[in-house]
Amino acid sequence: MIVATARIAFIFLAVCMSWLTSQAQDLTRPLKLAEGGTVEIVNKYGRIAVKAETASISAGSSLQAFSTLGVSDADIQVSEGVLRTVVTVTPADKRKRIDLILSVSDGINIKAETGAGAIEVAGNVASVEARTDTGTILTDIPDDNLKYQFQWTEARPRYLADFDIAEVKERSAGRFEIKGRRKDEVKSEKLKVKGEDEPEIVGQRLKTKDRKPVSLNFTTARGIILLNVPPNEVNSDLRERQLTAAAKAIVRSGDSLLMEAIRRASPKYFGDYARTLPPLRLEPSFAIKTGQIAIPNASTKTATVRVTDLRNRAVMDLNAVDFEIVENGKQREIVSVERSTAAFNLVLLLDVSGSVENYVNFIRKAARNFVNTVAARDRVSIVIFNEDVKQLSGFTTDKGKLSESLDTFDAGGGTAYYDALAYTVADTLRPLKGERTAIVILTDGDDNRSFLAFDSLTGSIQESGALIYPLYVPSGLIALAASNPNVDLDPMRKKYMSLTAKSAGEGERLAKISGGVYYPITQIGQIQKAYEDIVTQMRAAYNITYRSNTSTDGDGASPRLKIRSKRENVFTSVTSVIAVEDR
Repeated sequence: MIVATARIAFIFLAVCMSWLTSQAQDLTRPLKLAEGGTVEIVNKYGRIAVKAETASISAGSSLQAFSTLGVSDADIQVSEGVLRTVVTVTPADKRKRIDLILSVSDGINIKAETGAGAIEVAGNVASVEARTDTGTILTDIPDDNLKYQFQWTEARPRYLADFDIAEVKERSAGRFEIKGRRKDEVKSEKLKVKGEDEPEIVGQRLKTKDRKPVSLNFTTARGIILLNVPPNEVNSDLRERQLTAAAKAIVRSGDSLLMEAIRRASPKYFGDYARTLPPLRLEPSFAIKTGQIAIPNASTKTATVRVTDLRNRAVMDLNAVDFEIVENGKQREIVSVERSTAAFNLVLLLDVSGSVENYVNFIRKAARNFVNTVAARDRVSIVIFNEDVKQLSGFTTDKGKLSESLDTFDAGGGTAYYDALAYTVADTLRPLKGERTAIVILTDGDDNRSFLAFDSLTGSIQESGALIYPLYVPSGLIALAASNPNVDLDPMRKKYMSLTAKSAGEGERLAKISGGVYYPITQIGQIQKAYEDIVTQMRAAYNITYRSNTSTDGDGASPRLKIRSKRENVFTSVTSVIAVEDR
């Protein structure tokens, strides 16, 4: 398998762009690099990023240096030879951070050394020799023919790879090593390439065994090695460990996006568990929600439509005159517009990890308040999580049963929040696909034990169709409320009881990609108000019945349906369309 370079090259470019936006570009200079030559870079004062691409052959190799304090020619020493170029960062001010980005042609040998800075290499290189103290070493290279040797000199290995690699070996003097070879056998075959207005060119693709392998030699004291794994998909705990109940449920679900993330995080235990299962029927992989709705071929139809404003909040005062329907390019007559009264399937996802273990009664009370707030016809399931997950109650409308289930748990342990959210999507809600579903989360938003990273969840969340309503409550605020429920927080105390920026950002993203609403809680009284608002937001959907002539003007294919609101700055999304009897 050859990794699609576009996937992680995107990460490379994103990292580079973040440098450009945060630091002034201070120095750009060309480099003389011969094909098959070597470039050596030593930068103990920042990061190194190298991208090898065919386009650089014609454009020429180049070096860019960045620093908030500015970069002069004296800060970068370049020694150029016929087959060897050496770049050394030597700033006069040793406190100055300088980051380097090199664009080179294919087939170059790379030698790079940093202290705490990351080393990132992307593209078709001949070899990479990287050395760092604590910096991350990240690659995005073709992986069908590799020889690799990774060493950690002062710590146990921390690494992730997009494919299975050799086992860790413990060497003398506390060193650890991973050494091996990976190759995919590709049959020799003729290639025919015909460009526009160009004669046909017949070439030959070499077998894998006929091509020289890419050599990787990485040495780090305590750094992380990411082999063709995007850094935004790295979980919070890189130790390989046995799968939790949540992780096993995700593997059984057949969600290929989430399964692949579990496999990367713990390849040995993933493989051991997968071999015990019957053949899986994998669900298709989607990077984004497709938005395809099954539309019946009928003369009268009812579409369920959700309408939101610029803040992703539901718009609830629309009438028939506010909508316009176009089907197969033709405007349709609206018969009626009514508020939807369909029941919801709700999952209450509760954080019971160590950060709240002394405040279990507060969590129970908050959960019971939610159960008492939802409509009597809504079905509720309660799932708790710490370093693993547990379903306290399946879907039911029996509020007494739900309340009783909240007396059956204790708190404590790590926080596998992302795994719990993935479990809810892939296991708890999976049988209900196509129905109206939502997840209400009560947590502080921090994660320290998940197999999954946050970014590995987004595709599956979008595809599930579930609305997500995160209530993020700082653990310090819970502690204060538990000790004195009537306390009035002053601004200075609030300062020490806030969410982390990472948690807040992820909460906003969860709500945005799912169509829900994010609630950052700064006062305990806001929790109940949030519950009431969630119930209101979920009910803000419309059933729009309209006349349709697809039986006469269609071609047998599913009709193209567009429903929009005439009101400015609002957005509509169609969740379902059903056929109804003629009125």
